[in-house]
Parts: sequence; structure tokens; C-alpha cells
Amino acid sequence: MTDADLPHRYDVEVVGLLAAPDHRYDGRPDAAAAGLPVESRPSIEVRADLGVVGDRYFARPAHRDASVTVLAAESLDELAAELGAGPWDPLAARRNVVLRGAEVEALRGQPFSLDCGAGEVRLDGGRPANPCAWMDLVLAPGAHRGMRGRGGVRCRPRTGGVLRLGPAVLRSAVPLDAIRAGAPHRAAPHRPARG
Repeated sequence: MTDADLPHRYDVEVVGLLAAPDHRYDGRPDAAAAGLPVESRPSIEVRADLGVVGDRYFARPAHRDASVTVLAAESLDELAAELGAGPWDPLAARRNVVLRGAEVEALRGQPFSLDCGAGEVRLDGGRPANPCAWMDLVLAPGAHRGMRGRGGVRCRPRTGGVLRLGPAVLRSAVPLDAIRAGAPHRAAPHRPARG
């Protein structure tokens, strides 16, 4: 993949980074686990085809295509406004990378890169990072349903590097609309074949 493959450039901000060795939101939602502080990191190391060093999904074969999760902070902002709640810690949704200024949901199935000044990390956007029932306890009642379609994207890392909090450059294969950064992704309607 070359820079010509990623012609669209955007200035974004990395507002949250997470490498969680344990799966905190496991099993039935529980207030004690939900109330624990979020482990924010100033930087994370990403390794090609393996994921985030120190994260629970690092080097797990079943998660190679989904080992890095990316979320738009605006998704949480808009949902908080809709539910009359918040503001929320951007890492409460337990995504590895939280960006401000990017239409993350448009990156499903698309290659893109992030450069925080320590080298470019190339990612393949994959399937949606669907929310779980814990969101109703961790964020607010109704958050589980409200995050559907805007819970972020699961990605496969194609190159390694370091991501840091602060300004970054996102390059993508497709144009992005920052105004839609917090809007739910809507699948194209199914159209029956004519015949």
C-alpha cells in the first residue's frame, strides 16, 4: 500500500488510548466492575498482524482481523446529548483508539492510517465494534441500543508503530465527513434483484 492508495488526509486528535490486559466487561453487567477507573495510556504500541501490545487480544489468532478498535469521540458526545447524560470518559466504551474529527464508521472495510508523529500505523478497517449490554450500566440506560451503528470499527494492523495522545494525521482510501463523525452508520437498504 502506498500513499497514493490513501489520498484523503485529515487532521484529527487522538483523545483516548487503551491497552487493557483484562476483559473488564465480561459476563453479566455488574456495578462494581463498571465503576472501576478507566486505564488511559499516553501511548500504545501496535504490531503488524498482532494488535496492541499489552492488550487482551494481542496475538490471539481469533482476533487478528479485529485486534485494534477505533471509535469516534463524537459518537459518545452525540449519544450523551440524546440520552441527556454524560459527558463520558472517551475510554468508557473500551476501544483502543478514540479519535476526534473523523467519521470512523465510514472506515468499515477500508484501509487507512494514523500518524501521531512517531511513524504511520496502517490499518484495515473491518467489521463494526458492536456495543454490549454493559454500556447501559457504564454509560447510561439506553446506551447499548444508542451505540448500535456507531460503536466503532474493528481493525487489522498492517504495520506496526506507536500511537500517542494528541494531534494526528489520518489518511484514508475514501473521503470522510467530519460532520457525520457521531452519526450512526446506516447500512445500504437491501434491494431485491430484478429478473
